[in-house]
Amino acid sequence: MTVLEINAGDTAWLLVSAALVLLMTPALAFFYGGMVRSKGVLNMMMMSVVSMGIVGVLWVCFGYSVAFGNSWHGIIGNPWQFAGMRGVFAASVGPEGHQVPMFAFVGFQAAFAVIAVALISGAVADRMKFSAWVAFSVAWATLCYFPAAHWVFAFDGFAAERGGFIANDIKAFDFAGGTAIHINAGIAALALALALGPRVGFRAIPMRPHNLTLVMLGAGLLWFGWFGFNAGSALSAGELAGMVWVNTLAAASAAMLAWLATERLRDGHATSLGAASGIVAGLVGITPACAVVTPLGSIAIGVLAGVGCALAIGLKYRFGFDDALDVVGVHLVGGLIGTLAAGLFAKGSLAGGAAGLFYGGGPDQLARQALGAAVVLVYGFAVTWLIARAVDATLGLRIDDATERNGIDLGEHAENGYDFSRVQYSTYSRSIVVPAAAAEDLPSDEKSEARA
Repeated sequence: MTVLEINAGDTAWLLVSAALVLLMTPALAFFYGGMVRSKGVLNMMMMSVVSMGIVGVLWVCFGYSVAFGNSWHGIIGNPWQFAGMRGVFAASVGPEGHQVPMFAFVGFQAAFAVIAVALISGAVADRMKFSAWVAFSVAWATLCYFPAAHWVFAFDGFAAERGGFIANDIKAFDFAGGTAIHINAGIAALALALALGPRVGFRAIPMRPHNLTLVMLGAGLLWFGWFGFNAGSALSAGELAGMVWVNTLAAASAAMLAWLATERLRDGHATSLGAASGIVAGLVGITPACAVVTPLGSIAIGVLAGVGCALAIGLKYRFGFDDALDVVGVHLVGGLIGTLAAGLFAKGSLAGGAAGLFYGGGPDQLARQALGAAVVLVYGFAVTWLIARAVDATLGLRIDDATERNGIDLGEHAENGYDFSRVQYSTYSRSIVVPAAAAEDLPSDEKSEARA
């Protein structure tokens, strides 16, 4: 597409939003890192960080072209059209009067692709080889995320002449990625967790978060970045972006309160982990619907997501799959709630006349939402399972039991997140002083020397 006239304000908003969305991946690293045990914090954070490198390269080489190139039967974009950013120079996207450079759009969507991959990592905490994660990330981004982004985000005549079938044929609402990102990553997390099997000691020993302050920090930064995620998807600094911003705030706030209330009624306590998880559940739930519902509708979606996800995280114990950090319970379930809720709460005047069931539109839009979600569910599970089996057959998916017990940080990265050494140096005698309690943890041949 040729440049008409670049709108500087819209371009600035899109670039700021892109930076906010990219920040969400380090935020996710804090969020997930705090939720694992201390011996796995570095590996957990590295899985998010390395996703930035992997997807950043793939997106420039061919990922953007697969997602937004001219479509082959609505299924996949032309991988050569924008390969290596060919054809992106001096091109723009957006309606007349709101044109932004295509490079700004490329960067914005790159940040979406990065976090979609990183989200999956929470399900496989403490037990997946780092090399296997790298190989899986390359394959999953290429075979699952890039095609799904094409189906959902590539509208006819936007970046290319022909776009994806969910956006243009099924016409399901997904403003910022409920299907392409959250349902897609959530079902992938389930498939990968099943392929890996549970952690050593799953359901037998406590596996509590080691640092809830990191979790709260991560949740706060995710909420901050999510305003770019949702409101930035308006691609212009106007009334739509403002409404989406408010809807994002309302849903996350309502979901946090709903999760805390659910915890209080069920367990007798409202926890900081529940508050953080509720925020994320609400953000996931509102993502597909944020441009087609009112702020009151957003509150309703937030309540549904908060309660629904708080109850769903227990399913892993009932069915025996080890979704370590509740990616399935929050992102898959929250994405499904939000995607279907768009078919209930969409207001016709905001949705181009396609009203939801509760606004007099009948079941038509709800059926479209369900069909779009079902396509991503089936495709995502099948392809992820095949990728996992292929990686397992070549590199092996899982670390050995001894490495898992000793800590994946040490085994995979030769590092520890924290220095737990209890050996101290006396400033008076310059000799090594080991507290009695610490001495009991030393190997037997070192105990006598330490006590001496």
